Amino acid sequence: MVDRLLRSVGAHWHTEIFCTSLGQFPTSYTPYDAVLLTGSRADSFSQEAWVVQLREHVHHLLHIQKKLLGICFGHQLIALCLGARVGRAPQGWGLGRMIYQWHAPEWITHTDSAHLKLASQVALLASHQDQVFDLPAGASLLASNSFCPIAAFSVDRHVFCVQAHPEFVADYSAYLLDKRRTSLLEAHYAASRTSLLDDHDGIHLARMMVAFVESTID
Repeated sequence: MVDRLLRSVGAHWHTEIFCTSLGQFPTSYTPYDAVLLTGSRADSFSQEAWVVQLREHVHHLLHIQKKLLGICFGHQLIALCLGARVGRAPQGWGLGRMIYQWHAPEWITHTDSAHLKLASQVALLASHQDQVFDLPAGASLLASNSFCPIAAFSVDRHVFCVQAHPEFVADYSAYLLDKRRTSLLEAHYAASRTSLLDDHDGIHLARMMVAFVESTID
């Protein structure tokens, strides 16, 4: 879904997909311009062998300042590797279409492509029960709301992370909600399901991710 979304906004890249939960990792990161960590059913703070190994890889990628993008689980894992606290959200699941305050980063605000800019608010589809509790040291806050105060962040020009799922479409979010219905309060389920009737800004976030990867500005 991520690859399809990025290609839809002009990312004509050669991409390779590694299923890290099956122990698949690149033998070298030298050939790659950027690495993207997707969502996962796992916890970023898990002691499962593959998650521990993935954190080791992310520490290395941060050290060499390889461009890193994180979505949901990836957002949390990168934040954890940067020293932030990550854990179960005490308020429960974040589901459906959620609205965040958007704090535009300079590297996007100063681009020549006006269509990359977002308004003061951004709507994205979410599905998470873990979240980042602290803004990592040296990071800039990009998005926040009362439910998820650290909803997106960047670090200079080499880290760009978002808690929500820009790659999701409403039908897939509805499928996930229906799977979890019995574990949710009915009011929570109904409100989240109804929220999917409105549009979201995933495609605009995708454009920003492409700009982030392709940017050569120091």
